[in-house]
Amino acid sequence: MKRNVILASLICLAMIGCSKKSDDIKIGVYGPFSGGSAPMGVSMRNGAKIAVEEINAAGGVLGKKLALVDRDDEAKNERGGQIMQELLDKENVVAVLGPANTGVANASTQYTQQKKVPQIINVAAGAKVNEFFATNPENYIFRIAASDDIQSKVIVGQALKRGAKKVALLCDDTNYGQNGREKMEAVLASAGVKPVYVGKFKIKDTDMTAQLQEAKAAGADVILAYGIGPELAAVSNSMDRISWKVPMIGSWTLSMSNYTTNAGKNGNGTMMPQTFIEANAQTPKQQQFLKTYQEKFKESPISSAVSAAQGYDSVYLLKLAIEQAGNTEGTAIKNALENLNASYEGLTGNYTKPFSSTDHEAIKEANVTLGMVQDGKIISSGN
Repeated sequence: MKRNVILASLICLAMIGCSKKSDDIKIGVYGPFSGGSAPMGVSMRNGAKIAVEEINAAGGVLGKKLALVDRDDEAKNERGGQIMQELLDKENVVAVLGPANTGVANASTQYTQQKKVPQIINVAAGAKVNEFFATNPENYIFRIAASDDIQSKVIVGQALKRGAKKVALLCDDTNYGQNGREKMEAVLASAGVKPVYVGKFKIKDTDMTAQLQEAKAAGADVILAYGIGPELAAVSNSMDRISWKVPMIGSWTLSMSNYTTNAGKNGNGTMMPQTFIEANAQTPKQQQFLKTYQEKFKESPISSAVSAAQGYDSVYLLKLAIEQAGNTEGTAIKNALENLNASYEGLTGNYTKPFSSTDHEAIKEANVTLGMVQDGKIISSGN
């Protein structure tokens, strides 16, 4: 009898626990929380956590708490697809935030489309977003990050503005790197410029001497690079190794801690597009965010401040959409995102109707500034 009472009590407690859990509004978050891309994923998740804690402390959304369900995709495309199916089919999340890597996004966004669950890509710059409208007018994929289109315009524009005549492109061989290369070549072509050298490298490569020797021999006066932190640091270190120094302007990922740390003094002067520069935080909201982040995660500077800020802002945009929709049904949230009534003062900009039924890109060129590495930190280059 006593055993039955205990068993009944345990079942009751389990039911209460399940009931309490089901009362939360579950949001999926996936990204690389390990490996070379980890600064992007971890910082994005941390930013999202701060936003969720603020929102829950203020009463939640529709009277419920937000709950993040996070998964490490390890920057592996196939794992991204597996994780997305798990988040949608087993966890029953109402929306998804992430990922950080272009290949992972392109291997997994099909599932949110099929299930009609909104997804806000908050780091991956090369992932398909507006491209889906051509085949899927009911597009459930949104982005708050500087797309490759925007980055390539800023990178090439700055190189030409600074007097570059002989441009060399050096990009990794991933979807991200090669998409960036194609976009930069297109922008250069529109300006009547043909690169004197186009090279590539693999993830985990540590010596770029051969590529740089070819670029040098071609007379390059600037390197335009696309990749992630560790390999981009190898480019800068290899330039020092062959005693050749020309300006390097590249993807926003040059601001990652595993670039600035690994490149050390060789990274000084490197420039990249940014939606948020930690050293330039001016608004009370930005300053409070940095204070909270440092206290909570004991990290300053942030490993990837751009990822953290975009992760934070993505949660607030989703919150506004759920509140406007009045429920957590996927199509209702999507429709609300496309026609947000409330404006949002974010870390990466002030947003009034950031999305529409034909444009799911929140970040425009006006939201982007040029950052520069100086002694391990990112500062404004002054454009």
